[in-house]
Amino acid sequence: MDNDIEYIRALMAQYRADIAPLLKYLPWLREATFASTMTMYKGQDASEGAFSFPVYDATLMSFIKDATASSLMDRNYPYVYTRKHITSAEQERDVIVACDYKSWDTLKGIFSKYVLGGRTKGTLWSQGVSEQIFCLVLEQMNAIVTEWDAERNLEDK
Repeated sequence: MDNDIEYIRALMAQYRADIAPLLKYLPWLREATFASTMTMYKGQDASEGAFSFPVYDATLMSFIKDATASSLMDRNYPYVYTRKHITSAEQERDVIVACDYKSWDTLKGIFSKYVLGGRTKGTLWSQGVSEQIFCLVLEQMNAIVTEWDAERNLEDK
């Protein structure tokens, strides 16, 4: 029993360390919208056939850089979607809210879809902000770690 508690305690310490650099973005993620995170640049010759590309908010790019460097990235995130039968942003939000510490990999999978998928599908980063996926995942991860710490502190007394 003590080994289980020690294992979970070490796991929670690792989880806390994983999310700590990303929590500073929570206030920005709560306020940001799709329009505020991405604009389309068409160049000086805004003619009919001109090539355009997205220009992202600097804070969003910093967040993506920090998220990509974290251990929260799961390159096998499509399996989470298959296993949980997730097909919409509404289902993603429902799954996120229902997660506990045993479902950490599910949270990582949903988070990874938007961070890693945004490299090839440009609107995913902005959708992750506007659909509140980034915000919800980080809040749920933080709640899991905080709740577990609170429960452990009560039991230790």
